[in-house]
Amino acid sequence: MTRKFASLLVVFFLSITTHFAQQSAIYTNDLVKFNRALELYNNEQYLAAQTLFDDVKDETNDEKIKSDAAYYIANAAVRLGQPGADQLMQDFVDRYPTSTKRNSAFLDVADFYFETGKYTLARKWYDKVDEKGMSRAERDRYYFNNGYAYFSNKQYEEAQKYLNRVRDSKEYGSQAKYYLGYMAYEGDDYQEANELFEEVKDNDRYQENLSYFQADMNFKLGNFEKAIEQGLEQLPKANRNEISQLNKIIGESYFNLQQYDKAIPYLKEYKGLRGKWTNTDYYQLGYAYFRQGDFENAVSEFNKIIGGSNAIAQNAYYHLAQSYLNLEQKQQALNAFKNASEMEFDAKIQEDAYLNYAKLSYEIGNSYTSPSRVLLGYLEKYPNTPVKQEMESLLIDSFITSGNFQEAMNLLENNRNFSDKVAYQKVAFYYGLELYNEGNYRDASVNFDKSLSERRDPVITARATFWKAESDFNLNRLREALIGYREFAGMSGAKGTPEMENLDYNIAYAYFKQKEYAQAIEYFNRFANNSGKDKARRNDAYTRLGDTYFVTSKYWPAMESYDKAIQMNLGNTDYAAYQKAISYGFVGRNDSKIQELGGFANRYPRSSYRDDALYELGNTYLAMENTSQAIETYNRLIRDIPGSAFVPQAILKQGLIYYNGNQNDKALERFKKVVADYPNTPESMQAVSSARLVYIDLGRTDEYAKWVRNVDFVEVSDADLDNTTFESAEKQYLENNTAAASTSFANYIKNFPNGLHSLKANFYLAQIYFRDGKKDDAIKHYRFVVEKPRGEFSEQALARLSQIYLEKRNYKDALPLLSRLENEADFAQNVTYAQSNLMKSHYELKDHNKAVAYAEKVLATPSIENNVKSDAQIIIARSAMETGNEAKAKNAYAEVLKIAKGELAAEALYYDAYFKNKAANFQASNEAVQKLAKDYSAFKYYGAKGLVLMAKNFYALKDAYQATYILDNVITNFKEYPDVVSEAKTELNRIKAMEARTNASVEPNN
Repeated sequence: MTRKFASLLVVFFLSITTHFAQQSAIYTNDLVKFNRALELYNNEQYLAAQTLFDDVKDETNDEKIKSDAAYYIANAAVRLGQPGADQLMQDFVDRYPTSTKRNSAFLDVADFYFETGKYTLARKWYDKVDEKGMSRAERDRYYFNNGYAYFSNKQYEEAQKYLNRVRDSKEYGSQAKYYLGYMAYEGDDYQEANELFEEVKDNDRYQENLSYFQADMNFKLGNFEKAIEQGLEQLPKANRNEISQLNKIIGESYFNLQQYDKAIPYLKEYKGLRGKWTNTDYYQLGYAYFRQGDFENAVSEFNKIIGGSNAIAQNAYYHLAQSYLNLEQKQQALNAFKNASEMEFDAKIQEDAYLNYAKLSYEIGNSYTSPSRVLLGYLEKYPNTPVKQEMESLLIDSFITSGNFQEAMNLLENNRNFSDKVAYQKVAFYYGLELYNEGNYRDASVNFDKSLSERRDPVITARATFWKAESDFNLNRLREALIGYREFAGMSGAKGTPEMENLDYNIAYAYFKQKEYAQAIEYFNRFANNSGKDKARRNDAYTRLGDTYFVTSKYWPAMESYDKAIQMNLGNTDYAAYQKAISYGFVGRNDSKIQELGGFANRYPRSSYRDDALYELGNTYLAMENTSQAIETYNRLIRDIPGSAFVPQAILKQGLIYYNGNQNDKALERFKKVVADYPNTPESMQAVSSARLVYIDLGRTDEYAKWVRNVDFVEVSDADLDNTTFESAEKQYLENNTAAASTSFANYIKNFPNGLHSLKANFYLAQIYFRDGKKDDAIKHYRFVVEKPRGEFSEQALARLSQIYLEKRNYKDALPLLSRLENEADFAQNVTYAQSNLMKSHYELKDHNKAVAYAEKVLATPSIENNVKSDAQIIIARSAMETGNEAKAKNAYAEVLKIAKGELAAEALYYDAYFKNKAANFQASNEAVQKLAKDYSAFKYYGAKGLVLMAKNFYALKDAYQATYILDNVITNFKEYPDVVSEAKTELNRIKAMEARTNASVEPNN
């Protein structure tokens, strides 16, 4: 070796030695930092360790150190909960796939998440673990942790797979068996659960929970004594969460052993699931109270069961109904029996519930459907019931007491299974009476005939005969009416009936209307001279007796009868006084006649006969040739009563007086006034004729011709044809040949639109159309009459035309006619008619102030009928409600309730209940609704509204069952009243929302 080569070799080895020395120093330095970081990591100083591992990872070139540093950086991030920690660990695995720490990374992260209770994240990383790369201890921990993670998320099937692998593990076996037992318990596999729990029962860790589970399992297996024993043993040691459920187990076990007194205290201590009971919970406590005879507490639990539809609910509602009955709460019992009868889970309960529902419907009424229909429904569903005879008897009575006769007739006539002739006779009679009172005499007569087709009950037979005669009388079938009255008088069943009381009066009227005055006098006398009879009718009988004597020219007996009517002073005394005064004239006592007529206006200042009296007084003076007094009297009439129909006659009479007294200019002035002010009237035609004579006497015929040409209703050249055409039509009318008369009057009006008799022709034609039901055709002819100056037909035309408009609900056109009728009518009945319909029309047009003003006018009228009074009070009440004055409405409805019948009474009774509800007098409000259901079941609208009110009352009385059941039925059964259904839905939603807070079986409506 040369020296030079040797030197070079020394240099080479020195350089290699130096390089390896440098590398060793660096490696040693990296390990120091790495170990310092690892020490920090092991001391759980993860953030500081992570920072140092980051430095090591950046500074070292050693791949193993880099991979280990990356592993610990990711692990520290997981433990620090840093964002992206999972990704750091995934990056480590992806970057270093051959690292020995790969499997440890998965397991370590999964274990960390498991220990911190993040089981879903733990399972994510356990799924990545390779089981083969683990030790036995690691594998057992992996199986248990993974199984428990699945268990905690209630994925029992997966949990069982892993926990079963360690059920024999020394470390994890007891825990695995406990959780496997719990899962078997939750899955109702009580045998498996019991076996597993038995294996760990000596473990103090599980002993507390096992006692609870075993008590519950024994309960569910029907081992109630054992469940009670274990539950009582566990109860003092139980935690807060278990106390409620243990009380439930013990209480329900006693319940199932029918030891209800012992069950109650434990059932009461149950707090429900998440603070809510179910319908079954309420049923058990309610039934336990029921069996103890504690019906109040039974009701308070049963009535919390809302919307149930299963065997338990049916049983609960049935026993709820029985509890109500024991507490004399019959309306509530009716609803509960109805509910139970609609369920088919237990046929025996259903039948008995239906029976009780039917009986209660008969006893207290039913707002949902008529008691008759309920009873009939029961008999149809259970035709072989042992109480068939009793129920049929109730059905017959229900037809009568319910007052819903139309429905009763429909049921009797259309149901083949029911053919009780006595019931049919009674119902047909009462339905006829109802129709008669409504003024429907034709249909009333038909039903009286139906009743008489089954002459089973002699009293009903007699009464039906009488009212059939009354119907005939009102239909102007007077001969038939008399036959019926006489037949009734001879019937044994007529004795003691209210109809017998006024029989002579009715017979007298029938003879009077047929102008058979001798017989009329006999019967009016018999009735009027009986002091025990109705005073108002006796008064009328004396008046009609006077009329009968008067028309037969027996004036002294007439005056005697009129005097008796006046002395009774019960009404219509003005008419009797007027007729008495007229009678004096017919017996040559004109001085007495003048005296009576002269003082008439002072004695009867409001009488509709004041104008008659003045006109007749003027005529009497004229007959006695005292023309100055006659003219003065006619002037009083024209001045004081300008709207009287006698005014044109009085003016005409003055003109004739002046003409006969040769005061021709005064006579012409009077005649022309009649023609100008009262055209197309008989008086105007006579005035034209009389003026013609005056002009002839004065020799001023040219002046007459000029004047008469401007009188448009005079067609002189056609006068004979005019008269002939009209007289022909009038003859047909008076002979009641209405079809021929109608054609003739129409022909007359067409040919003589402004003819001599156009006023009368239009009126007669309108009357024919009205009578024949052609009311639209009648309108223009009545209008022709009412648009002319007031005459003899004005009052009738105003009444008829306003009636047509009212029937068409055309209140705007009716109003001016009614106003005129009020001011112009001679008959008090027409004034009352006008005022009562002005009241109604203003109400319909929402003019409440005027409606109330007219209602008060009506109420101020003396001797008005109760039906008119109730109409007035109802208008006041409704107007007050609509204007928010409920205090006034309350008083008005109270007045209505005293006198009203039918639908108005139903409305008033509803508001009686309404105001009691507003005053928080809920029980009294319910009693009013029950009365509404019993006495006015035919008026469904107010029955439905009453039910909604009743539901509100019950909820206020803490009876949620009654409230919700009633509202459900309103929604189902009264769809024809959308306003009521809408209110019921709103209230039901409100109640269910409230009840859902404490009852898990209740779902609030959307």
